[in-house]
Amino acid sequence: MRIIAHLDMDAFYAAVEERYTPALRGRPVVVGADPKEGQGRGVVTTANYAARRYGIRSAMPISRAWRLAEAARRRGEPEAVFLRGNYRLYREVSGRIMPLAARGADAWEEASIDEAYLELSSLGGFDRAEAHARALKAEIREQEGLSCSMGIGPNKLVAKIASDHRKPDGLTVVRPEEVEGFLDPLGVRVIPGVGPKTEEFLHDKGVRTIAALRAVDLAALTGWFGRWGEDLHRKAHGLSDSPVSNAWEPKSIGEQETFEHDTLGAGFVLERAQTLAAAVFERLLDEGFRAFRTVTVTVRFADFVTTSRSHTRRTPLTTREALHGEALRLLLPFLDARENPRRKAIRLIGVRVEKLLREDDLDRSPALLALEGTP
Repeated sequence: MRIIAHLDMDAFYAAVEERYTPALRGRPVVVGADPKEGQGRGVVTTANYAARRYGIRSAMPISRAWRLAEAARRRGEPEAVFLRGNYRLYREVSGRIMPLAARGADAWEEASIDEAYLELSSLGGFDRAEAHARALKAEIREQEGLSCSMGIGPNKLVAKIASDHRKPDGLTVVRPEEVEGFLDPLGVRVIPGVGPKTEEFLHDKGVRTIAALRAVDLAALTGWFGRWGEDLHRKAHGLSDSPVSNAWEPKSIGEQETFEHDTLGAGFVLERAQTLAAAVFERLLDEGFRAFRTVTVTVRFADFVTTSRSHTRRTPLTTREALHGEALRLLLPFLDARENPRRKAIRLIGVRVEKLLREDDLDRSPALLALEGTP
């Protein structure tokens, strides 16, 4: 019998800000881009639960979040605090929480900076798994002053859906015989992989709940979605055999910025590219990597046309200066007729590194390069 738990920190970035700045406690907190009094660009990264009562949600345009916060203020509600975010601090806190989650688990998987899966099958029963989860929640609160929500189920799919069921500070246990009854009334959007467009499509077909989705014939689902329809059919039945494993590596690390105003000013664009490159290099080191071979820049113009250009080096690059130099070399053609003959203003730029290498990889990089057949 498999027993899987999913741990999800509650409004993590905003909660960390409240934890380390007591004056923020009890106030609506929004982490993301600078709203610029409703004229800012970019999106909300996360919002605490006080801000969510105003309708503010992750991935919402920051300008809309500001307008919702202003409407609440005019109604006499507390004024929201908008923060750009301290991502180094968030990684430090996550780096202390994840070892707590891993301890005592048969296997452990860090799904993101604020989420983890735990294999607890060796505990032998859901009651013991629930006790383990309660102890873990208490330990995280005691050591970090933060709450988390947890779900426990017979697989990763059910555990993840369950962890979101009673946020914040929730714990939901779904035993094997309870899976379909638990899933049936939930909207299709709770299924991982079902985004707004898929949800809209299913709603147009009269499918709003997981119970209704389960009733759809497999042939119809594959007709609508191709091979992914088979996966959706299994998920509607609460089935998943995905293992809990940390045996994966990030394939790339990147940062991007949406400018406050569309621009073709070379000095400004190149200065922001340097800042992004520095942030990417810092994250590279934080993730335990020491080098990279591919640099990619992305440019989005004022008309929302988006283009990327990459270059892969035979010799690994190991310094911030090398990353900055490669990024600028790739970016410069977008500032003149080579890649921008119509002289369109730029809305967004991004810098990303790929083909990442750790210290051990650098020692044997010539052999790796020969295997990859890089020219």
